[in-house]
Amino acid sequence: MKSKTLNYTTLCLLVLTTAGLWSCDKGYKSLNVNPDATGKPTPQFVFSLAEYGGAGYNGGAYGSSAADFLLGTMQYTTSYNDVAGFGSKYISSQVTQTEGMFSAAYPDEINELGIVIKAVKADASKVNLLAEARIWRVYCFMRLTDLYGNIPYSQAGMGYDSSIYKPAYDTQQSIYSDMLSELDAAAQSLDASKTTYGSSDLIYGGNTAQWKKFAYSLMLRLGMRLTKVDIASAQSWVTKAIAGGVITQDADIAKMTYMSTGQNINLNPLVLDLWNNDYIAKNGNTNTEGGKYADTWINYLQATNDPRLDVISVVWVNGVPDTAAAIQLGMSQDIPNAKPANFVNYSEPNPATVLLMGSPKLLFTAAESNFLMAEAALRGWYNGASAATLYKTGIQAAMRQWSIIAGSAGAIDTSLVNTYVNNNPLNTSGSFDQQMGQIYTQFWVSIFPDALEVYNNYRRTGYPALVPNNYPTNATGGRIFRRCLYPISEQNLNAVNYAAAISQQGPDDLMTHIWWDKQ
Repeated sequence: MKSKTLNYTTLCLLVLTTAGLWSCDKGYKSLNVNPDATGKPTPQFVFSLAEYGGAGYNGGAYGSSAADFLLGTMQYTTSYNDVAGFGSKYISSQVTQTEGMFSAAYPDEINELGIVIKAVKADASKVNLLAEARIWRVYCFMRLTDLYGNIPYSQAGMGYDSSIYKPAYDTQQSIYSDMLSELDAAAQSLDASKTTYGSSDLIYGGNTAQWKKFAYSLMLRLGMRLTKVDIASAQSWVTKAIAGGVITQDADIAKMTYMSTGQNINLNPLVLDLWNNDYIAKNGNTNTEGGKYADTWINYLQATNDPRLDVISVVWVNGVPDTAAAIQLGMSQDIPNAKPANFVNYSEPNPATVLLMGSPKLLFTAAESNFLMAEAALRGWYNGASAATLYKTGIQAAMRQWSIIAGSAGAIDTSLVNTYVNNNPLNTSGSFDQQMGQIYTQFWVSIFPDALEVYNNYRRTGYPALVPNNYPTNATGGRIFRRCLYPISEQNLNAVNYAAAISQQGPDDLMTHIWWDKQ
């Protein structure tokens, strides 16, 4: 009997316990819910993060090391270290450095912008939030397609919503067509009477008029990209952009602001990378990766008596940074993999200007608009001002940029600016090609340190007329490479679409030309 009683009692306890578990099931589920997370995104917060990511120098995440090599490619910098010097030496063993921007962008700003657009697109009162997300999405995709050519675009970021984990690659031609249409539609839809991102917009603080100028400025940039492949469309989009109103005033410059302290995401990403990789010791001698300014860059600034040289460059003399133009010295890109005995004598970025951790990153400037419009005037597409005037105005705007970046340390005296522009006018009696050479050589000087945009215009125009570095073991046959490589992960995880992309575009190597690059 005792045994039976115990068994009955045990059975009752099991039933009660089981019933208790059933009754507490809802409570157990709540324990698995993160109280700090939300199932409904706040568009303003996600947009801020997407701006941080997209403004990163690599076009993705907030780091920038993946794109440092472009500073070397455009011969601003170099290194005696073969690994760090890939950009200026094209070392075969280091070609995977070019994969980073692709890998960084899709998990971050591309996905984040998809979340924002989905959250606001059905609400007419949030038309500005949608328009600005569309404009920023164009900015982010533009930087990717200009480096790689064909990329996932129409199916990008659709893993969450549509379970598309192996997106197809769109042709660059179709991507450009859609990006230009997106800018056109987004710019026209902006409505100053409707709500904005406000302070969550880290670029313009929700100013719709400035977002519209940014949209038309990007249209101007993209339209000019078409000059080799569709001249009629190039003219149409360029004239539409200028008529719409592009950035011509310093107050409208598109820039991402940063803080000088705090978490890495709050710091200027290019400066953070340059600082940590090379210049943190501040002595000119123990540079971690052996980086210095290249001789091509310093020699040009000296030869033209450019007052920006005193602002951007230093030589460390007895532990003190000296900005005197006469002592600046660029390092040869041909130096083999060994530290030169006179390494400390070479020029490097000025800590008070170029290397300010809290300095803004300029995304689109008045200088760029003026140089692009100078080309438009040269082609007869714009008669609002002459090419010579726009060229001069572009130089003046570029000189002013350094006070925007570095305050008083970057200010250039007006008399020096005037002397420079008077001594370096556009040669209007020269050929079209000669004037293009002047415009885009000056673009190279003026847009620094935005090496990516200089690289894009170099491939389109051939200027500045840089002499490639035929360094031993280079991967390009002694030529400046024309595109970046897709990540190895694409070959492994998206093989079918990867194969289709290279079948359409050409081999996945550094010398394959992308669609608009027909130089």
